[in-house]
Amino acid sequence: MIEQPAYTGFGFSDGEWGLLVGLPQAVLTAASAAESDGTRRTMAENAAGLETIAAGRESASPLVAAVAGEIVSRVGDPEAGEELPVISPTDPKALIDDVLARAAEAAALLAVRVDEGEAGAYRHWLVEIAEQVVGAASSGGVLGLGGDVVSDSERRFRDRLSQVLND
Repeated sequence: MIEQPAYTGFGFSDGEWGLLVGLPQAVLTAASAAESDGTRRTMAENAAGLETIAAGRESASPLVAAVAGEIVSRVGDPEAGEELPVISPTDPKALIDDVLARAAEAAALLAVRVDEGEAGAYRHWLVEIAEQVVGAASSGGVLGLGGDVVSDSERRFRDRLSQVLND
């Protein structure tokens, strides 16, 4: 007997599942790209984002747990010391706009495919990923001292994401 992919139990197509599984890591990358922080700070942001994604495996929401499990199986488990590569997009604004558009698409998809509890849990999880990433490392300052924990551009991304997702 051939085992069915996890997403079929939720009623998603392969492409729809790809959107839902790809979005959390895209949110992480966009939140990190909202402010150019340098490699060390970006690594801290990536670690915080990956930890928040991985923590989704323990979610009471079966959808969030399944998506988080799939992501960790693809990119690695932070509990095993695995890290994401640092991605420096050439056009951070375009990346952010693309992620926000995909977030809106995912929210619309969830609104018609799953109950509000599952949809709300997924949307809230995405905002939590952004929140953890933007708060992981101070921006500005000198030699790692001072600066804002969350810069205006990071706050703007987090707030726009929350607004797009109605979370």
